Amino acid sequence: MEGVVEVGLVTIPAGRVAVTDRVTRTRRPVAVRSFELATLPTTQESYARVTGLWPSATHGGRLPVETVSWWDAVRYCNALSDLAGLTPVYRIGAWDTVARDHAANGFRLPTEAEWEHACRAGTGGPHYGPLDEVAWYRGNSGERPRAVGGRRPNDWGLHDMLGNVWEWCFDTDGGADHPDYRVLRGGGWCDEHWSCRASVRRRSHPTLRLDDVGFRVARSRPTV
Repeated sequence: MEGVVEVGLVTIPAGRVAVTDRVTRTRRPVAVRSFELATLPTTQESYARVTGLWPSATHGGRLPVETVSWWDAVRYCNALSDLAGLTPVYRIGAWDTVARDHAANGFRLPTEAEWEHACRAGTGGPHYGPLDEVAWYRGNSGERPRAVGGRRPNDWGLHDMLGNVWEWCFDTDGGADHPDYRVLRGGGWCDEHWSCRASVRRRSHPTLRLDDVGFRVARSRPTV
């Protein structure tokens, strides 16, 4: 895949995380297996090399890709897997249905629990460092997306887990009112500081494209 698109992955250790939903006032502990996660959000340059498209509202090769739907992110993962000679994770069927092949070795979106576990990197507070040092948000972004990797990473080497763009997760929201909505995490460049916290979740329709929403890719590790 070298020369086509670069994906820098780090291994995230196994652990446990408590996922909180402030709307339903529920808190559920989740065990997370070790997996791999991209150190950076997917860039516009990478997205264009895989798909041939530049969908973002603010253009720049090293800017995070945005104005992409959940479905766009899923299809990107499958296309990237094909380019890398890996087995695509998602089986996309008729009537906009998708199933995950848990045995596949290709790229995928992180689950919500995986995302929060990776974001926290063993920390217990709302941020993995002082917000102005680790995130682009309304207070320092100039109200526009910024080049990926420009803020200090967390202890596991992950940049921009907070701020810059919200990131699609694979999970449905689980709410009775909109059961097909998908989860977004991390906060974005136009959000106030209280939205850029490890526990904050947002949800959106999987076809919606917004100028503060992007994604990063993950891969499962082989089970022994």
